[in-house]
Amino acid sequence: MASQYYYGTGRRKTATARVRLYPGDGAFVVNGKPASEYFSREIDLANAREPLLATGNEGKFMVSVLVNGGGVTGQSEAIRHGVARALVEMNPELRSTLRISGLLTRDPRAKERKKPGLKRARKAPQYTKR
Repeated sequence: MASQYYYGTGRRKTATARVRLYPGDGAFVVNGKPASEYFSREIDLANAREPLLATGNEGKFMVSVLVNGGGVTGQSEAIRHGVARALVEMNPELRSTLRISGLLTRDPRAKERKKPGLKRARKAPQYTKR
């Protein structure tokens, strides 16, 4: 691996992705496996590659990702966020393109906590009049 790389951290729900972009052949490696092997669903793979497609950089970088926490979809969206941030570090002129596509915004949605006296976050016990 080349020593020069661009770094970006992406997060979504409880998933955290540490992304490194190396100038290279377009290989996409997630936790030591090829991305196509790591993600069984095609939509998750497409999510992770979206920033590269939006900026026209697909095939120009070797992407190495360490991701943990969350589920498969959360991880793919964390990778998407991290790749977008690494691309901005590589070339700040790409910021506006990625911002318009909504790839730099950290998605704040997460599981709401359960409240006391309720069954779930918002579901209340059934009301009985008598």
